[in-house]
Amino acid sequence: MDNKYYLGIDVGGTKCAVIAAREDMEFLDKIVFPTEAHKGPGHAIDLLLKNASLITEKFGLQGLQSIGISCGGPLDSKKGLVQSPPNLPGWDNIPIVQLFNDVFHVPAFLQNDANACALAEWKFGAGKGVDNMIFLTFGTGMGAGIIIDGRLYSGTNDLAGEVGHIRLADEGPEAYGKKGSFEGFCSGTGIALIAKNFISEKLSRGEAVSFCSNINDAGKITTKDLAQAAAIGDNTALEIFEISGKYLGKGLAILIDILNPQLIVIGSIYARCTEFIAPACMKVIEQEALVPSRSVCRIVPAALGEQVGDYASLSVAMVTKNQ
Repeated sequence: MDNKYYLGIDVGGTKCAVIAAREDMEFLDKIVFPTEAHKGPGHAIDLLLKNASLITEKFGLQGLQSIGISCGGPLDSKKGLVQSPPNLPGWDNIPIVQLFNDVFHVPAFLQNDANACALAEWKFGAGKGVDNMIFLTFGTGMGAGIIIDGRLYSGTNDLAGEVGHIRLADEGPEAYGKKGSFEGFCSGTGIALIAKNFISEKLSRGEAVSFCSNINDAGKITTKDLAQAAAIGDNTALEIFEISGKYLGKGLAILIDILNPQLIVIGSIYARCTEFIAPACMKVIEQEALVPSRSVCRIVPAALGEQVGDYASLSVAMVTKNQ
């Protein structure tokens, strides 16, 4: 019996996970625990190493092929360093790859979470079989992972794919430190800001909003609230998603013209709210992108859903080992 398997290490600001799986993504084990970031990096890293050791004791260290680590950036994938992610205070130049190398004596690899998710969707999800693909997170923030000619492109210092920082308008919701940014229009944070302004203006004009009657509550509206309202045909919610969709189209048209991908895979909010966002997005792409480029590019929701984090860290282990 083949005893070969891989470990995935998913490091997040809220929770961490250690996952074991075979190369065909047959999941063997998973241990999840809270990061408790306020306790500093040592606390979480000790638990990651401890739980990884429990799994390798269970399945045999001799079968472990490699380890993949997915973590929010900034980081240095070549040196294996985590470099002060905003959701992980105190994680300053943490040599996380070396820490795992020293204990398990197998190759270990590090990628930021957007790149790791791109590898997952490319290897096991919506992007199977394509050579040129862009993955967009479209979650709390907006980031991208880029596959070019069958390889992950991470840039000179792991900053390729920071599409959220692109300015799409001179004015607009501020996210990623820039008004009118891609992330400002196309992220959970950004859509909430659009909703706050849009709803406040409607209420101040005396217009009714079915899911928000008080202007003081406009800033509390979430994307989930909007999706629920849009699902029953609320025009205000649909208009807010349309605004985000138009700017998503502008951003995608730029990426299509520059990178000429076969496929763009969009996760999280887009995957859950495709019917509300896609029509406006596609209309703008038809107007803005070069015809030969857009004609060969499909735009689809991510396929791996809530499991993408598990697939992501494991994909770092599997794909990077073989490249």
